[in-house]
Amino acid sequence: MPELKNFVAVDWRSGKDRCYFFFKDSNTYTRFDMSDNKVPNGYPTLVNTTSWGSFHSHVKNLRFGFTTTDLLSENQWSVDDDYLWLFYYDNFIPMVCKYDQDEDKVIRSYPVADSEWRKILPYFDRIVAGTWWRTYAPGITGKFRFLLSDGNSLMLDWNLPQRMPNSNEGIHTLKWEAITNKTWPGLEPYKDRIITAVQNDGTLADSRYYIFLTGNQYIRYNIQENRAETGPVDVNDETWPGLLRD
Repeated sequence: MPELKNFVAVDWRSGKDRCYFFFKDSNTYTRFDMSDNKVPNGYPTLVNTTSWGSFHSHVKNLRFGFTTTDLLSENQWSVDDDYLWLFYYDNFIPMVCKYDQDEDKVIRSYPVADSEWRKILPYFDRIVAGTWWRTYAPGITGKFRFLLSDGNSLMLDWNLPQRMPNSNEGIHTLKWEAITNKTWPGLEPYKDRIITAVQNDGTLADSRYYIFLTGNQYIRYNIQENRAETGPVDVNDETWPGLLRD
């Protein structure tokens, strides 16, 4: 059975929900369709300019990524723009690529230090996963949570009014937290095994965060309830059909 290691998972919200897995050692990626609960035929496949545009050459240095909807829109009148934020190193400089999912193209790549995400810069080399922590309750549109390799986590809060698209209108705050049974209920025993994580936003009241661990296992985490729903579950052809395909 192939061993899942040195890979990064990101969510995709434009159209039908899916997630992508980037395997950095082989420079390949896989698409997992959430609605069909499987990897379609043809994956894994090579990362190239056709599949990921100008970002393709940076996949080997990808650290983490996640999607937002209707935040930091290029068009101030838009209400449904989906952007994938890909964080990586370029010549040892922390960078972020803003990828338009609706147009399927790179918008721009720029240093994290000059971006809306600059608050996380001191922790950049320790972040293994991040996600938009949206529970659809008032006042939580601009919250993001990050898992670190040292058993800790971050909460980035843009302090935005509901549906405010411009992050610069808010006051950015960053909170460091140890991963404990209070901050991440059910995750503490596995905090040193986290490789990557990806969200399936599902419905307004039903979002899950899939946290992948060493040893080909994962934990299903309930975002609305802020708790692990499972202990470690094996990754196989029943739980993630096609993901272990060579």
